[in-house]
Amino acid sequence: MFELPEFVTLAKQINHTLKGKTIRSGHLGNTPHRFVWYNRSHEEFERLTAGKTIGEAWSKGRWLFIPVEPGYVLLLGECGGKVLYHPPGSKLPKKYHLYLIFDDDSFFTVTTQMWGAMELYEKGEEQSRQYVQGMRTTPVEPEFTFDYFSTLVDDLVTEKKQSVKGLLTQDQTIPGLGNAIAQDIMFRASLHPKHSIADLSKVQKRELYDAILSTVIEVMEQGGRYDEFDLYNNRGGYVRLMDKNAAGNPCPECGIVIEKMQYLGGACYICPGCQV
Repeated sequence: MFELPEFVTLAKQINHTLKGKTIRSGHLGNTPHRFVWYNRSHEEFERLTAGKTIGEAWSKGRWLFIPVEPGYVLLLGECGGKVLYHPPGSKLPKKYHLYLIFDDDSFFTVTTQMWGAMELYEKGEEQSRQYVQGMRTTPVEPEFTFDYFSTLVDDLVTEKKQSVKGLLTQDQTIPGLGNAIAQDIMFRASLHPKHSIADLSKVQKRELYDAILSTVIEVMEQGGRYDEFDLYNNRGGYVRLMDKNAAGNPCPECGIVIEKMQYLGGACYICPGCQV
């Protein structure tokens, strides 16, 4: 699944490669998928995209916004798989869930392996979409300061019991983060996934905040994680410290064997010596 760094990367690449291209025709998927969410019929999508121009894309959290000008925004979100640009003469993938053909014979496809939204909105209406409306500040925004983060944690403590992993991965409290990137954040902050946020000291809050920023920035600088692909079908360069490949191997910090556990709906990889 794409997380915040991958969507930031895709937005930058779209602006470099697709911005200004005119859509000859647009199509929804040729492969039925019960967990791909559309808000237009095939006919309506084709009619509304024909002759439109790709504007300047942006991302927020786990959502990608691609203006289809004039008047519309293509919204891709909560998805994994591949979002690809194909130069003229390229072979069309056998399966796809969205397909835009441009006047210069290049084209753009989106294919998901799990689920995702691929929706076309009149400009402005995309902000009312569930999970987009009221989205909290993300770690790539200037407003994501340590004071903001501390207040966010303190407010959550008064509402319900919450663990560090829950803070990072549930309810998009910090939009854009998911289970994959959370593993390295927790390791760098020396915090166990089950550590209660109510028990975080000010020093631990600062270390967790710093780990969020440093990890997100590093993943973005390397074009995403190694098991995800960019617009040009290249793998990202970021190799996670704590993933399935780390389990059973020595911790890079203390040498204790990395363990795997299931918690909050996903696998966690932890160092029993470093993470408390």
